Amino acid sequence: MEETVFLGLGTNLGDRENNLLMAVNMISEEIGREIDCSSVYETEPWGFLSDNPFLNMVVRVTTSLKPQEVLEKTLMIEARLGRRRGVRRYVSRTMDIDILLYGTDVINNENLEIPHPGIAVRRFVLEPLRELAPEMMHPVLKVTFSELLMKCRDKRAVSAKHPFSAG
Repeated sequence: MEETVFLGLGTNLGDRENNLLMAVNMISEEIGREIDCSSVYETEPWGFLSDNPFLNMVVRVTTSLKPQEVLEKTLMIEARLGRRRGVRRYVSRTMDIDILLYGTDVINNENLEIPHPGIAVRRFVLEPLRELAPEMMHPVLKVTFSELLMKCRDKRAVSAKHPFSAG
């Protein structure tokens, strides 16, 4: 059975545009069929200071993989794109892929929390989510992504850069 998954992508090191393109291509190969991509948003770093702004976007895919398998694939894609995980949680990176939603599933274990706990407080996630699914309900909070964006207290700059282009 296939499930719809929303993945958040972010990059602030290297060729950011190419990092996103390569990540979307790998997601299509490794995780599932791409249904839709949000625009690319340029954003201030969240959780740490950096002179390098992020490019962020959300990708909606359908997959037959289980949530844990999607996590394993996203970690592999990050590593292939040069992500090095260290002691600090928030640092500059070539690629970060978060599983935002896996259908309407709610999962909370030691290495995976779905829906992603940061959705409601991160404008750089809510803007592209609202673009792709404005009336979709958050499975736990039971409000739409449009409503969550209106209530979001995150005031960091998030600007739509351009539509995503696969080539």
